[in-house]
Amino acid sequence: MPLPSDLTAHTGYWLRMVSNAVSQDFARKVADEGVAVAEWSFMRALYDADAMAPSALAEKMGMTKGAISKLADRLLGKGLITRADNPGDKRAHTLSLTGAGRSKVPILAALADKNDAEYFGILPTEEREMLHRLLRTLADRRGLKTIPVD
Repeated sequence: MPLPSDLTAHTGYWLRMVSNAVSQDFARKVADEGVAVAEWSFMRALYDADAMAPSALAEKMGMTKGAISKLADRLLGKGLITRADNPGDKRAHTLSLTGAGRSKVPILAALADKNDAEYFGILPTEEREMLHRLLRTLADRRGLKTIPVD
């Protein structure tokens, strides 16, 4: 029986190490702004739309309607989104950012940019762009579409 491979021999090991550090630092930064990473992702997905049905948002983010509903409830409680009834369908509604939510998105985006710069800014531009291309290629070829929120 061959010896088992060392943990550090796996690309996934290194990806996870870096991903965990990047994600945990970003989570701390957005928590200081009163939101979780999943809430930030939800708000950013809504930012480019005036209003969106929860089902459309779930599809856009690659999440279940139940997960979107839970996030919406949390953001409603924080006053960062609103829910409006659809006059054409009493069972349907749309979600949109409040003024406070819309104002918070650029602040959170700046934190995401800062976090990226802190981790990946140490690489020369060419290497950073290559890493980005490689990761996008892997995601595309594996059909990965779900927005990472954790």
